[in-house]
Amino acid sequence: MNALLVVFRGLRLLAAAGRRRWCGLPRERRVPVLLPAVAVPVLVVLLLPFGPALVAAAVLGAAAWAGWRAERAARALRAAVGERLAVLYSALVPYFSLAGDPSPEPLYAHGGAWQRCFPQVETADDGRIVRLRLRYPAFFPDGDAKCRARVERTLAGKAGRGREFRFGWDEESGELEMAAVDPPPTGICAQRFVTGPGETVLGFTDADAVDRTVPVLGGVEYAERVNAAPVVWRPGARSGEPHLLVVGVPGSGVTSLLRSVALQALREGDVLLVEGSGAGEFACFEGRSGVAAEAAPGGAVAALEWAARETERRLLAGGDKGARALWIVVDRPALLRHLARVEGLGDPLDSLLVPLRFGRAGRVTVVLGEHFEGLGELGGMAPSCARARVVLGAVSAEQAGAVLGVPVAGPAGRVPPGRGLARLGAGPVYRLQVPATPDPADDTVDERLRGAVLALLPDRVGPVARSGI
Repeated sequence: MNALLVVFRGLRLLAAAGRRRWCGLPRERRVPVLLPAVAVPVLVVLLLPFGPALVAAAVLGAAAWAGWRAERAARALRAAVGERLAVLYSALVPYFSLAGDPSPEPLYAHGGAWQRCFPQVETADDGRIVRLRLRYPAFFPDGDAKCRARVERTLAGKAGRGREFRFGWDEESGELEMAAVDPPPTGICAQRFVTGPGETVLGFTDADAVDRTVPVLGGVEYAERVNAAPVVWRPGARSGEPHLLVVGVPGSGVTSLLRSVALQALREGDVLLVEGSGAGEFACFEGRSGVAAEAAPGGAVAALEWAARETERRLLAGGDKGARALWIVVDRPALLRHLARVEGLGDPLDSLLVPLRFGRAGRVTVVLGEHFEGLGELGGMAPSCARARVVLGAVSAEQAGAVLGVPVAGPAGRVPPGRGLARLGAGPVYRLQVPATPDPADDTVDERLRGAVLALLPDRVGPVARSGI
């Protein structure tokens, strides 16, 4: 019976291989390939005395060989998966075992059997785990975010580094499901996103993470119309997350996200751009309608002082509901603070406190972009007021958790620019891919990406008027 199963499996494999070969051939090559494949068996059957038997024997022999090789590979794969699950089980024992456990057969114990703990396992062709469901004992504190995060980091590390996983805790039944997920959608450039009034697209996430999609241009040539799941931020007078904090490592796309937010904000408001590094990252906005851009420390400090006074004026005017919304976008505020001290100027972060604390009522939104090394300079006010937060780049779990407010693992593997995590208020953590929004003056970037940014910029008619500067 086993021999017949091996032969049948081999026949199925040969048929599948032939079908793949046939479907992969161009139409003009199918006939030249088909004729010899059919002619040789027919000639053998017609010309040789035992032609049919020889053909049948050849087919059965090839099927038996293919089936045997497949069976041997399957056995090796099962053994490799078993070893991997045994290692995974041993790694979980310190978290799911209890000293002095009175149970006659604890679920997790050194030298125990993993088969009882993993009721569902799905693996890829190379033996890597793609989905796993495990049971854990009732005494495990699954309501403690730190305990859950430790287990998740262990599972992700042992199941295969370089991949990202989604975890689902079923506290009622005491089960945890882990599933490998594909990276967030890439290849999406700056463009006018289909959103409602007061909505800003921070980036794009997994299709099943949010309840909506928007049509975007993406793909290899940035010209393919696809549907993507956006992470939408809604600032405003009624928002629980009126301000945004973006933190990342150098080269992770922090400034690119600030450009994307500024381009979207210009549709409904005026934007004040303040650049702490002075590298000219916002030079493309200079002289545009509705925009004021400052890069020098003196001008940046004066602009933020005006922003504080403008916020107070709006508050005294009852929110100034007839005026356009004001967006204050500051890149590298910690560096700006240091340069202002060097030149003996006022502290720009002191001027930001008024918009951060009270800007929501005056339709003033603050967006801050900073690197991790400068995050301590912001103090506690900026992170506490900016309840919409984004972390970009290859960061540790401690760094990501410190910004997002919950224990979470950072992006795994090779992290492209613009990849990270986002959390709006007390909501869930989303994986994020920021739309490519480079500096149009950067000639090292694809010309199509630079052209997409230029197409979104307003006309050059002069900066927004600011009294008191």
